[in-house]
Amino acid sequence: MRFGAVVFPGSNCDHDCYHIASHVMGIETEFIWHKDSSDLSRFDCIILPGGFSYGDYLRPGAISTHSPIMKDIKAYAESGKLLIGICNGFQVLVEAGLLPGVLMRNRTLKFICRDVHLKVENNDTPFTSEYSKAEVIKVPIAHHDGNYFADDETLKSLKDNGQILFTYSTAGGETSVEANPNGSAMNIAGICNKKRNVLGMMPHPERCAEDILGNEDGKRLFESIVKSFK
Repeated sequence: MRFGAVVFPGSNCDHDCYHIASHVMGIETEFIWHKDSSDLSRFDCIILPGGFSYGDYLRPGAISTHSPIMKDIKAYAESGKLLIGICNGFQVLVEAGLLPGVLMRNRTLKFICRDVHLKVENNDTPFTSEYSKAEVIKVPIAHHDGNYFADDETLKSLKDNGQILFTYSTAGGETSVEANPNGSAMNIAGICNKKRNVLGMMPHPERCAEDILGNEDGKRLFESIVKSFK
């Protein structure tokens, strides 16, 4: 299989994603420049990385949706191929309409950078199969606009369809207000589309996927992806 990591002006987690996919997982990986418009069929999974694409002007992820690569990204996602948006990449996905809802300023109106606990709500996807349902993992966050919001109908649909993959929780798995770092509706930390091939999440699994970092909880997300092709 082959991973691709999209690079926008202002991306700062593209090399992190490349490192995990290529050097840790041992999978062939390429960078994809945002101005390139090309056939993406050679990739099996594409990552939209974290960072501050286009300086987060207008709204985080808004300008990136007009990059030439996004037309091909949309077609790629519609074909059923795997697509991940992490942090700023999640913001790009909602701005592009590939996932429902919006990401607003954190409840505290401050940038937050720390480890949080996540509860795995659905492990029956290509992104989460190596986790156990209701398992609690620890993953770092680093964002200013991670407050997920959607109308009640959309939230109900996400829950009923099993599209909520990760929620912010306590170490004991309680999805409480206190465990919610940014005010996200229903403590949502990560969702997928109905076809389960597009994942958006604010926490950074690529920053906790090596033993040398003291935490490998994020590695199993990438292992799940690789396993889905075996």
